[in-house]
Amino acid sequence: MQTRRFGRLGWQVSEVGYGMWGMGGWSGSDDAQSLASLDQAVAAGVNFYDTAWAYGDGHSEQLLAQTLRAHDGRKLYVATKVPPKNRKWPGTAETPVSDVFPYEYIVEMTEKSLQNLGVERLDLQQLHVWDDTWAADEGWQRAAEDLKAQGKIEGFGISVNRWQPANVLQALESGKVDAVQVVYNVFDQNPEDELFPAARRLDVAIIARVPFDEGSLTGKMTRDMTFPKNDWRSLYFTPDSLRETLDRVDALQQDVPAGMTLAELALRFILEHPVVSTAIPGMRKASHVAENTSVSDGRRLGEGLMAELRNHRWDRTHVIP
Repeated sequence: MQTRRFGRLGWQVSEVGYGMWGMGGWSGSDDAQSLASLDQAVAAGVNFYDTAWAYGDGHSEQLLAQTLRAHDGRKLYVATKVPPKNRKWPGTAETPVSDVFPYEYIVEMTEKSLQNLGVERLDLQQLHVWDDTWAADEGWQRAAEDLKAQGKIEGFGISVNRWQPANVLQALESGKVDAVQVVYNVFDQNPEDELFPAARRLDVAIIARVPFDEGSLTGKMTRDMTFPKNDWRSLYFTPDSLRETLDRVDALQQDVPAGMTLAELALRFILEHPVVSTAIPGMRKASHVAENTSVSDGRRLGEGLMAELRNHRWDRTHVIP
């Protein structure tokens, strides 16, 4: 497993991390299977784990707590997130920050996550939604400072709205944000425009989430696929959006090199960018862990192939959670 520096916090984290959203209640999730996959990831050298209180109202955090206990003595970096107080995704300028991230609430939710995870300090606490109109707010800034001073967290980050990677640049200038979590993949390349240069300048870590576009970039989805109503992918992949997405997947398949899967290509694309500290695919099964961690071998895609992949950029603007 290759490691990368996690911005100004200086951690050496596995370039393939672990995204735990799918363990918090997606259809098909199984706790025993999830715990076995987490154990396998630790054995493969994965040391960065991203969860959130909102992933099953603490359930994903509690699963990670079991893994931390099982591997006591190994340094595993734990990142979680404070859900918006009003429970509305995404964050919008029309909503006052006092309704979303007041000081006392950030502290309260941090304490709940500490309890769920069974740790005394979080490596990274993040705000789970964002709008940059909140950047100058004293409440969240003071919470970040106080939680660090009290030893409750080491780093503070923001998870930005889907397809709005520039909607955090003002917050970065505050100096309070150590990491940004952003959707970045073969389709969603727009973080490269403004966010990545700002992160490089300010030495802010980048966590690349949704590396497989919620599954489309694994190459395993079909046009007749459906999801239960309580599975959020039923909103993301409506019949029309699914057809459009898989049309683009079909075009991308033409550029997959022989001997490589689409999922491998998708993950390697992300790791080509030096500003990315870690990519966090969801890995609910042992086979996912084996496939994704094997990509961390130092191999490069080459300039010619990267130029071809640039043609698959898809600038989407309709923001959903």
